[in-house]
Amino acid sequence: MPVSVSPDTFTLVDFDPAAIAETAEELVGQVGLPAGLDVRITIDERTPLGRVTVESLEPLVLRIEGGAFEDPKRPRQLSRARVVDVLGLHLFQARDRLDPAFGAPPVDADVPIAHKVAWDTHAMGRVERLGHPAQRQRRLYHFRNRHGFTDAADAAFDRLWSADRLSWPELVEIVG
Repeated sequence: MPVSVSPDTFTLVDFDPAAIAETAEELVGQVGLPAGLDVRITIDERTPLGRVTVESLEPLVLRIEGGAFEDPKRPRQLSRARVVDVLGLHLFQARDRLDPAFGAPPVDADVPIAHKVAWDTHAMGRVERLGHPAQRQRRLYHFRNRHGFTDAADAAFDRLWSADRLSWPELVEIVG
């Protein structure tokens, strides 16, 4: 599974494209994306913001603002944990979109925020089961902010977090 990272050289941040590609290749294999899928990661080092955009699925093209990969305690430095967090989330969601059994969620811009938070929860639970830190408590708090600080919301979170593979309709049903 070829993974490419651009730019080849960073001048504004201390990022190593080879380290990013190595981590991405590891995650692509762990997530179970289709063999031979071309993965292209383009990083905009000019911005400290952290937006990630999936521009296409085949090839899988991720446009990432540099702040998404920065160590929050050491600005302009690469954080492997942040790379795993950001790529793990988006690679699982790409795998979901490529799987006909998952269903057809709307394009990202049209996914209601409540459903986006639920899908992020489902993806990050799977990242954690791969053996990577996934900041469960932070994700739970974010989920509660969108779905309520109730026992029902906590039960929905637990179901999303612990599920190995949900379909889009199941995910939507869990959060209503």
